[in-house]
Amino acid sequence: MPDSSDNTTFWWTTRVYYEDTDASGVVYHANYLRYLERARTEWVRHLGWSQEALRNELDLCFAVSEMTTRFLGPARLDDELAVSVQITERKRASLRFTQAVHLGTPAGRCLIQAQVRAACLTESTFKPRALPALFFGSNA
Repeated sequence: MPDSSDNTTFWWTTRVYYEDTDASGVVYHANYLRYLERARTEWVRHLGWSQEALRNELDLCFAVSEMTTRFLGPARLDDELAVSVQITERKRASLRFTQAVHLGTPAGRCLIQAQVRAACLTESTFKPRALPALFFGSNA
């Protein structure tokens, strides 16, 4: 299983579909949040877990508790996007991520920057719980 203790950046790519765009032909602003969420989900999968396995095997889920975004430019139909995920802070029961959406590749123009705090919850009660060791890597 990959080590989540370092601050390396995880990248996930996607493409802009017609359903993602608004009447002006650019990605509707709220859809960027979907890209950020999907990238975090793929990051968890990269660690060797699915959201369903976290829920069923560990009784764990995450809920976004705080988010700030800065929109820098538009994405358009058929654009390829590179979405980043990097842990910038670990607390007992939450993770803070720095995320971005870039046009084309990680070196492409940055379209959105985001700071996201996700609370770790017991799925059956929705009460805060300590992060399991898998989110601290070998330095737990």
